Amino acid sequence: MAATPPSTSSTEFGGTESGESNSPTNQPEIQDIILKLRRKEGNWVDWGKACQTLQKAKMSPQDIFEATGFEPIQQNQLTVAAQVFDSMLAGGVSEQTKAHYQTRGSDSLYEFRILPQERRAAAADFAFSHGLDSEQVKEIVKGLRDFYYSETPPPGFEKNMGDAAAYYYWRLARQQSDLQARSRLIAQSLRFAASNSARSKIEKLLTDFTVISTKSAPRLPIFRLEDEADSPVIVPVAGQMPLATEDYKQVPMVEPEDTFGLVKFSGTGAWVPVPGWQVILKAEDPIALLAKYEQLPNPPEGYKNEDVLIVVDRAKRKWDEFSYYVIDAGGQLEIRWFEAEPDVQLLGGIALIMRPKKIFDQSYTQEYWQTDE
Repeated sequence: MAATPPSTSSTEFGGTESGESNSPTNQPEIQDIILKLRRKEGNWVDWGKACQTLQKAKMSPQDIFEATGFEPIQQNQLTVAAQVFDSMLAGGVSEQTKAHYQTRGSDSLYEFRILPQERRAAAADFAFSHGLDSEQVKEIVKGLRDFYYSETPPPGFEKNMGDAAAYYYWRLARQQSDLQARSRLIAQSLRFAASNSARSKIEKLLTDFTVISTKSAPRLPIFRLEDEADSPVIVPVAGQMPLATEDYKQVPMVEPEDTFGLVKFSGTGAWVPVPGWQVILKAEDPIALLAKYEQLPNPPEGYKNEDVLIVVDRAKRKWDEFSYYVIDAGGQLEIRWFEAEPDVQLLGGIALIMRPKKIFDQSYTQEYWQTDE
């Protein structure tokens, strides 16, 4: 079933046509974009590109929300989905698929963001031809992505979207001991199978009731900064005395940024302080990445979304089933766990994921120390 087309009413995203813009710029073209968003002119692709233009004009998501009525979470979905739409067109899709997704389905295209750009066109055609809604797309998209990580497809399956989806449900069926649930998964697998060899392999499950247990993904190596000693301070070194006054003056002022005290310098690099924990000392070639908690694979539930610091050991490139790894996915870094040794090149293993220290009163740490008289 196709997703419901976006309404063009002015209240769909909680917006109204009244109210003043909180945009940080008063450029006429920006004001024109804001007005079109308020009135919901164009289709959802236009809205996503308009939100992106406002973001590039240094408007914050909250400013855009107050000016247009598009909530931050909806801005993100529309912006990302519009980018996927463009890559889908670049990859070549049928006219029917293009016409369909121009008016609806931004939530489905948003789910395709995890696919490499060269796979998005085939995935969009596949979803449209099978009438998949966003929930069904969300269910199978990781299976579609994982299927293409291997250079050679699994025995009996061919490299196409239909067999990729069929393989996803085939694997789930083999892991299911409940006969009713197993039958439903087999039916789903047969629905999508595109090759005769895949159908033949799936149909064998109708008489083979062997249950294949699956491996569980390991826990993410998440640490939280707790003690003051865990939070070192970076201080620039001017040199060894005797030292010229000019050399002393040229040392830049260090201004830590963000949650983890990241320190930037001229150029494209930066430093960030990390505690001297054993797991850090064991890393041969550590490098830090900044991310949001929701961007982690298999994050434990119940955690509040926050910034995290990911330390990757680039020297760890030999696979084991107990570690997460960084790989290249369409030109972007991605963190993955592999149940079996993958064909894809491993760019490093995750040493740890650091959560920031909880500070209930930030201003308290800036007060002079108090002692009892």
